[in-house]
Amino acid sequence: MDSNWDDLRLFLGIAREGGLSAAGKTLRLDPATLGRRMTRLEGATGTALFVKSPQGYALTDAGTDLLMRAEAVETAMRAATHSLSAQSESLTGQIRVGAPDGCANYVLPQVCARLSTQHPDLDIQIVALPRVFNLSRREADLAIGVSAPTAGRLSVQKITDYKLHLAASKGYLKSHQQIESTQDLGQHRIVGYIPDMIFDRELDYLSDIGLARVPLASNSVSVQLNLLRHGGGVGVVHDFALPAAPNLRRILTGQVSLTRAFYMIRHEADRQNNKLTRFAESLSAGVKQEVVRLEAATLT
Repeated sequence: MDSNWDDLRLFLGIAREGGLSAAGKTLRLDPATLGRRMTRLEGATGTALFVKSPQGYALTDAGTDLLMRAEAVETAMRAATHSLSAQSESLTGQIRVGAPDGCANYVLPQVCARLSTQHPDLDIQIVALPRVFNLSRREADLAIGVSAPTAGRLSVQKITDYKLHLAASKGYLKSHQQIESTQDLGQHRIVGYIPDMIFDRELDYLSDIGLARVPLASNSVSVQLNLLRHGGGVGVVHDFALPAAPNLRRILTGQVSLTRAFYMIRHEADRQNNKLTRFAESLSAGVKQEVVRLEAATLT
């Protein structure tokens, strides 16, 4: 799906008003223009978003799904805008962010690039490590984790949920036995984590699916994605990483759909640090917005 926020904004207006005429008054656009924009959006998604009738526009199942995603984007953008307007003073100095390499490779670069533009005198360092960060040892000023730690003097706040699905390259799927159920996976090469290097139970995806052997394994999400891109086999992929690998195709989406979450983790002693608090709020809003944007791009 190749859409922008303006398309989603118009989609929200029509979904909420139930028709082109009513939405046109709210959005200050003529109904014909709105109709053309929705036709373009439906073409980009490859599916009908509305059922049109003389009574108005009713959402299809795909439209309902997009509505939830679009509302999440709207919420995240409002939060980000509010944060920037309320905190116009530029941040300075250095801040080091620790994150698992999936987030560090496919979400944080865009978010931190924007933050760097907004705060030109701030030095942002991203440390991507496939393990839990020790904030007590000051390995990072703050960290993003895939589970909420329960030990230590830490401040933890959920950022957002994210989705994962099985995927393989189009070339691999074309040249190998068809996959119609999870039982068929036993006949395919599996790509995933090195079992004894999984640093968080939330990352043990393959056990949840009932797969034990991993012929192609790495402790790095990025390496796993590249193995899949080059026809290595079938593996679990973050939906937000799929736009970076357009030759990958999700499979068995109705049978295997995993949900995990990102958490903002800070040392309790830093809660009074205004600079870190402001940065953490902006980073959290940016990560949430970027995950929603990237996941929306995987809709087909």
